[in-house]
Amino acid sequence: MEKTYSVVFYSKTLVEPIKKMKDFLRSKIDWYNSCNSEAHITICEFTIEESQFDSIKQKLSKISDGFTPFEVSLNHFSSFPTSGAFFIGVTKDSEKKLVPIMKKIHETLKFLKLKKSDNPHMSIGRRLTPENLKIASELFTTIDLQFECNEIVLREFDPVVKQFFVMDSFPFGSNPEPEFVQGSLF
Repeated sequence: MEKTYSVVFYSKTLVEPIKKMKDFLRSKIDWYNSCNSEAHITICEFTIEESQFDSIKQKLSKISDGFTPFEVSLNHFSSFPTSGAFFIGVTKDSEKKLVPIMKKIHETLKFLKLKKSDNPHMSIGRRLTPENLKIASELFTTIDLQFECNEIVLREFDPVVKQFFVMDSFPFGSNPEPEFVQGSLF
């Protein structure tokens, strides 16, 4: 049976503050896409047969062992007006650390049909109308959050609840693989 999964950056410390923001927005505009989704930064999403699950977990475990933990700072609100997304953006310094990890994971899972994210951000709402985007941008003007990025998380989509739930986490092991250098015999 096929199931849908996502790989994300996730921090338990941000779940509650982001939930409060989403609940506040919901009190102003009613239900909206991702109002019940826990705080995360999406890396990619894919659908696989259950038989592939253990192989994917092994690949994620191996790759995450090579990453070193670092601090991520989220410091501004922004939106993607064409898709109706309202989100919290990361600092340039955090982006420089997150994007290479995202690309490495995309490369590792390239044999899958991935829905990739190349722009690290934490969604507050998705598919908002232009009016609701305006309301969100008026409600939320300043932000300053941090979290220790020390793992990647694999989540499974529950089609009944229509939410992703954490299945497994893969801690960063600070064990980068040595870069292969092509030598010369002569």
